[in-house]
Amino acid sequence: MARRILVLDGHPDPRDEHFVHGLATAYRESALAAGHAVRTLAVASLDFPLLRSPDEFQHGMPPAAIAAAQADIEWANHLAIFYPLWLGSMPALTKAFFEQALRPGFAFGPAKGRGLPKQKLKGRSARVVVTMGMPSFFYKWFYRAHSLKSFERNILHFCGIRPVRATVVGMVEDKAARGRALAAMRRFGAKAN
Repeated sequence: MARRILVLDGHPDPRDEHFVHGLATAYRESALAAGHAVRTLAVASLDFPLLRSPDEFQHGMPPAAIAAAQADIEWANHLAIFYPLWLGSMPALTKAFFEQALRPGFAFGPAKGRGLPKQKLKGRSARVVVTMGMPSFFYKWFYRAHSLKSFERNILHFCGIRPVRATVVGMVEDKAARGRALAAMRRFGAKAN
């Protein structure tokens, strides 16, 4: 069954030399070849300010680039999110994008009573791909993949996006590791998972 996929490239540097871009491209091309509808969003190409207050987050109007990104998120039923691990988490620009895009009213609604806010992005799944220089097992074992788990639980699940599958690509400077990761992205793109 064909799906509507948004490939979100979260590397803050638009230069082609970054492996995150290659992974996102491999996923996108494979998804298109398998008959899925695909839109691509490169965070590095967007112009938006940082949010600086709770009032801005809750009541401010999203800038045009963010409103267009929200339309793409709304259109998609699967998100493929790619970013490098910087200082143990996603890059600041990528986090700023999610703060802008996944605002109250769009990603979640008011809570009823004492319950959690309404999840407005239900019906969507996600694949999160994180690249890093260290071995992936070290990130998962020693660091317990804390930032990735936080992103899944506190952002994606909070908005209703489930299931979320994650791929951690370590040793990105290693040619063999790159080849395995690219092959995996082609498989995931074709299956839209």
